[in-house]
Amino acid sequence: MDDELNTRLKPLRDRIDALDAQLIALLNQRAAVALEVGEVKKHFNAPVFRPEREQQVIARLQNMSEGPLASEHIGAIWREIMAASRALEKTIKAAYLGPVGTYSEQAMHEYFGQSIEGLACPSIDEVFRSVEAGAAEFGVVPVENSTEGAVSRTLDLLLQTQLTIGGELALPIHHNLLTLNGGLTGVKRVCAHAQALAQCQRWLSTNVPHLERQAVSSNAEAARMAADDPSVAAIAGDRAATHYGLLVVNALIQDDPHNRTRFVMIGKQPAGPSGYDQTSLIVSVVNEPGAMVKLLEPLARHSVSMTRFESRPARVGTWEYYFYIDVEGHRDDPAVAAALTELGEKAAFLKILGSYPRAR
Repeated sequence: MDDELNTRLKPLRDRIDALDAQLIALLNQRAAVALEVGEVKKHFNAPVFRPEREQQVIARLQNMSEGPLASEHIGAIWREIMAASRALEKTIKAAYLGPVGTYSEQAMHEYFGQSIEGLACPSIDEVFRSVEAGAAEFGVVPVENSTEGAVSRTLDLLLQTQLTIGGELALPIHHNLLTLNGGLTGVKRVCAHAQALAQCQRWLSTNVPHLERQAVSSNAEAARMAADDPSVAAIAGDRAATHYGLLVVNALIQDDPHNRTRFVMIGKQPAGPSGYDQTSLIVSVVNEPGAMVKLLEPLARHSVSMTRFESRPARVGTWEYYFYIDVEGHRDDPAVAAALTELGEKAAFLKILGSYPRAR
């Protein structure tokens, strides 16, 4: 049986080996050209990372492919190829909500690739501060969850910062209940970020109602605590379980099986048009009847589609609000530019947070 199997596999494996040899030669040729691109960028002081360009490259290859590789596999492969090429030019650092093992770290790697250098921060505030101070070129922050809604602190900081949004990623969130030994004997409390506890509250109430629930700064921090204390269970993802040596008691305990968190990438570098873009902005209106309808009318008249609308108290005055809006298109697109100009004339306040490639 083994001899027959090996006989039939050998020519196929030989073909794969030959193709791999061609691939590695071509990848090194591509990397050499990328280094030449880097030299040109240095001469013009152009940024190493251009999210719109990388989005265009991936989209073009996905459209060219006739299979059997799926589009998401092509995206993952080329993202790593481009990340490795970027690292030859310069090591890029991105700040994220730490410690190691958080979904923010996972989002960072899925967006920038494994060749990024991560800077773990103890809070979302520190992510913004690190990028503003130049300790990192980019920051990765959660902005909304499909179950629990907006991440309020991120929205508040986007209003205050001079940083711009340069990209986004929608990450599937898979929560696991983790302990040191894979069981619940002796466990007295379950720790997680407040959002994770809320996203799993129905499962927790049904299956472990006796466990005290404690909110901590991040799911990875909960995993670190569980690794040090056998009386603690943590809610966290696979990355945290592996890093802290925890075992899964129950997998996929989130109440919504399609639970996702949207992350945005913040930095000082605006993104150019990619052809599949989104613009985020904050507006406020004067407190008078019909003000909001009048404000948004330019979007409808210029056929600019609004994909998100979120209100936050302005914390000044009484019953005054800021409105966080996402619209399809780049601020340099003629229709979007015209709508934003008119909107700015009507709004009491307008801040454009950035135009960037939309998550696919």
